Amino acid sequence: MKSRNNRASSHLTGQVELGNVGNVGNGAWVNQAYCGSPPPIPRVISTIYDPQPALQGSMDSAYKPDSSGPFPETPNRAEPAQSKKRRGCCSFIKGLWGTTLTENTSDNRELFVRTTLRELVVYLVFLVDICLLTYGMTSSSTYYYTKAMTDLFVNAAGESGVKFQSIGSMNDFWDYTQGPLLDGLYWTRWYNDQPMKTGDQSFIYYENMLLGVPRMRQVKMVNNSCKVHQDFEKEISGCFDVYDEKKEDVVNFGLINGTAWTYHTEKEIKGSSHWGLLTTYSGAGFYQDLGRTKDESRVVLTELISNLWLDRGTRVVFIDFSTYNANINMFCIIRLVVEFPATGGAIPSYQIRTVRLIRYITNWDFFILGCEMLFCLFILYYVVEEILELKIHKFSYFGSIWNVLDIIVILLAIVAIVFNVFRTVKVDKLLGTLLENPDLYADFEFLAFWQMQYNNMNAVNLFFAWIKIFKYISFNKTMTQLSSTLGRCAKDIVGFAIMFFIVFFAYAQLGYLLFGTEVESFSTFVKCIFTQFRIILGDFDYDAIDRANRVLGPIYFVTYVFFVFFVLLNMFLAIINDTYSEVKEELSSQKDELQITDIIKQSYMKTFTKLKLKNEKISDVEKALHSGSGEVEFRDFRETLKELGHADHEISAAFSQFDRDGNQILDEAEQEKMKKELEEKRDALSAELNDLGTKYGKDLHEKAPATAHELKRRGSQTFIEREQFLRLSRQVLHLESSLSNVSSRIALIMEKIGLEDLPGSSSNAVVSVPGTSELTSRRPTIYPELNGLM
Repeated sequence: MKSRNNRASSHLTGQVELGNVGNVGNGAWVNQAYCGSPPPIPRVISTIYDPQPALQGSMDSAYKPDSSGPFPETPNRAEPAQSKKRRGCCSFIKGLWGTTLTENTSDNRELFVRTTLRELVVYLVFLVDICLLTYGMTSSSTYYYTKAMTDLFVNAAGESGVKFQSIGSMNDFWDYTQGPLLDGLYWTRWYNDQPMKTGDQSFIYYENMLLGVPRMRQVKMVNNSCKVHQDFEKEISGCFDVYDEKKEDVVNFGLINGTAWTYHTEKEIKGSSHWGLLTTYSGAGFYQDLGRTKDESRVVLTELISNLWLDRGTRVVFIDFSTYNANINMFCIIRLVVEFPATGGAIPSYQIRTVRLIRYITNWDFFILGCEMLFCLFILYYVVEEILELKIHKFSYFGSIWNVLDIIVILLAIVAIVFNVFRTVKVDKLLGTLLENPDLYADFEFLAFWQMQYNNMNAVNLFFAWIKIFKYISFNKTMTQLSSTLGRCAKDIVGFAIMFFIVFFAYAQLGYLLFGTEVESFSTFVKCIFTQFRIILGDFDYDAIDRANRVLGPIYFVTYVFFVFFVLLNMFLAIINDTYSEVKEELSSQKDELQITDIIKQSYMKTFTKLKLKNEKISDVEKALHSGSGEVEFRDFRETLKELGHADHEISAAFSQFDRDGNQILDEAEQEKMKKELEEKRDALSAELNDLGTKYGKDLHEKAPATAHELKRRGSQTFIEREQFLRLSRQVLHLESSLSNVSSRIALIMEKIGLEDLPGSSSNAVVSVPGTSELTSRRPTIYPELNGLM
């Protein structure tokens, strides 16, 4: 009986062996008529009644058909308990964080594609999450808010006709502050001159609350900070150098009775440096806070003008204030800058930052909060993944640009998470102080600056995250053409770049020296570089070049366009095109490897085969029912199905489902119920098979005709037709059934004569029949799926 149980267990393992149909790369049987997979690898033929644990373990990793239905699938007991212990925490980690760098996929193309596909699916979820986060931080209202503030404080003109952008002297600056600036800052009346009933609080455009009071700050240079030539020492008594932080004027001046006349360090006023158009200015200087009403501020400005607050030593003036719009939950931090260079005149510039500092108010905000939590989990997941890959590959891990990109994305994400926490705490503290003291200056400049850097960092991180998709789709030949082309021609491009930039910078120097004094786009060397890139793209002002130098200007332009645009740029394109042609030709001549489409086809064929086998199992049961007349006894039912190769316990389980009274006999009512359910299952299977056959037939018609090379390769392959395979399988099972009866009788005789404990004897004897193992190992499981049908 032990040998019978072993034979039955061998049939049970057929469900695992069916999974080998998908293992094309491992030499499993694949019907060449259904998918264009490579031919099977021949294996040694032997009949195994008791599969070895190693073989069984390898089969368990393959595809297992589902057994949905009232009969549970018999668990596999062939795997020892020791193997289960080894699959503890390490197996869980390996399965959860398994990647192409942690799995040994060098000899298994299918495992490589499946692992890469799983990585791609997980990464796409991460990408969707990070997109929701980045786009959830802003909206189209941000642009319109910025535009409204720009139109009001930069483009609006006062009664004198002075706009901020048109400021060219100190007189224009004071005209602007007393006109458009005060008119834009303080809104306390409606358009019909009725009061807004908001007290001293100003609501710009009736919607945007002015936070605290505005602040004006200037940075001055000390007198005699530059050296006057001896020929002019008598005529010129004062000299104020270009801005230099070391030469700042720190001496109190004027009335010396307030902050406007007293120097304050950057630490005292909690300021920060500013990168202007001419240079970078410190956060120190002399500052004056305006009032909460228009009249108070006008008095303050009048006092500053009458006491000559701005003089020859002034190099820059800052006007800072902040507003908040509760409708869209946005802060707008505005800085108006007017630089007074040592050459005289004024150069205005402005900086308007619209940011969202208070994050969680609406339902959408709380949804973004959930996405942020999911983002943190993803980062933790990828941190563990990178640690595992580093542990395996050591320093060779950094040899791949994709791995370096992974590290960059993770580091930027960690910095973003830390800043998000810091920003939330800092804003709550600042708003609490501001609400308690509304007459103070609301210094949101620091937070606005770092919020913008945070947004920039997220934008760069999102860009890298999208580029990283190429890492997961590189298993496809078409997708590798870009990376292969760039990698192949990298040395040629580097050599060409050296030659290109030698010529390019030579022309940049020439343009700076020829036109720098008259043409703004050539006024600095950096501007010359970008101007020449614009000329390549067709964006240039030839008239300005010609006016600056009527002789050398046209020569510069014509030679630059000829050598850089017509010669060097086309050489660069020729390098790329030549390398791309080589890569494309090599890829077309390479042998086709397993692609994702092949895996989809294999999954399709597994489903198709399962349905066909289920249909045959129904036929086997119907034969067993028709073999008896009237009532069907369990013995006859069992003998009929055993002849068809089914195991005893499976037959018993199927019979007991419909034997309600447990008398080991199926009466007519029970038989009718079984037949009815079998017919229903058969109809459902037929419909599924027809649907699958129609879809697959359509795919075959749409498939391109095979080339002569493919036909020759297919002609050299030999495979067994499916009907012939099933017929041979049944013959082998009949032979096994006969041999199992003989072996069971031998075991019974040995037990009777007391030889069961003799050396060399075993109830689990292995009987080898040449030519039958290959078919037996591929015989699918019968009754676990039959149980699912019934």
